[in-house]
Amino acid sequence: MNDAVPSRTRRTFSRRRALAAGTTLVAAGLAGCTAGGRSDQGDSTADGTGGSAADGDGPVVVASFFSFYDFARKIARDTPLQVRNLVPTGLHGHGWEPNASITRDIIEADAFVHVGAEFQPWADRAIQTLKDDNVDTQLINVREGVELVDLAASLDPEEEGVGEGRAKDPHFWLDPQRAKQSVDNITEGFVDLAPDHEETFRANSEAYKTEVLDRIDRDYRAIFDSADRDVVQLAAHNAFQYIGVRYGVEMRPLVVNLAASGDVKPSDVTAAKRVIEDNDIRYIGAAVFETRRPAQQLLAETPVEAYYPVTPYAGVREDWVEMGWGYEEIADNINMPTFEVVLGNKPPEEVAIEGWNDQWRNFE
Repeated sequence: MNDAVPSRTRRTFSRRRALAAGTTLVAAGLAGCTAGGRSDQGDSTADGTGGSAADGDGPVVVASFFSFYDFARKIARDTPLQVRNLVPTGLHGHGWEPNASITRDIIEADAFVHVGAEFQPWADRAIQTLKDDNVDTQLINVREGVELVDLAASLDPEEEGVGEGRAKDPHFWLDPQRAKQSVDNITEGFVDLAPDHEETFRANSEAYKTEVLDRIDRDYRAIFDSADRDVVQLAAHNAFQYIGVRYGVEMRPLVVNLAASGDVKPSDVTAAKRVIEDNDIRYIGAAVFETRRPAQQLLAETPVEAYYPVTPYAGVREDWVEMGWGYEEIADNINMPTFEVVLGNKPPEEVAIEGWNDQWRNFE
């Protein structure tokens, strides 16, 4: 998990070599989830954290994915650690095409929080550069020790899975109980990085797991246990299976592969129409960082009355950043009310968040 190259005395030299090598490292395109957008400029302060690797006196930690950036900043609270999200605001964290400045940010950081092999190809290439050039940026793999589930039966058979979890679904963090293992992994990495603050890291970690992740788990459980229906239709890519596995509900994605930019086949639309009609579904979920065209097609061609937002916590909107939202707030304000509505627990007008229905009904 924390496989840093050990020699601090060679830090400056090795990082200069790696910076030179890294200028061409991330020019290639990426596979996997995309947000219908592209960033050629890696804006590592777009998450609203501000600052740069040179600001402050504490160690700098950079993260390759929003969810784990959020966990990390909560664990680092009240310590000198500076935690930064590398993925720009508005982009999906699984598929993104950064430029060489992001590799430079990783090389200059004291630690790099990443999601494990073969999930973000740009991160894999950056890690290889660190190892090839003996750069001592500490590597913290959030997926270490997490039990992954098999890919959904509805998944495109061409999909292969990720890394050591071949034929496995990588989106484990949607299950708040599995997410706790990643919190532990980050905590251990931070203890190695700044042992003088071990007590604070561990206290923050335990508080986050019990007060946030366990609470989210209970709230999700209450929502799904109260539902008469056990099928959710999503106009989104195949990222929500872990919620289905944890709470005993069938999450049916319209895009049946792991790529958020994946094409919707006519057969997928036909299957979705059948599910909607068989289960008397009036509301569906649509992914915030994906195209709304599939949701709009179902709206036009089925009895569905509206779609509402879901997200696998893979990115943030600018207004979410301004409000300081993290994993917890997105669960509470986006996913939970949508699941209440699409399961038929309550009509959208009765969601207990002021203006929620007006803002999110058939959102653009």
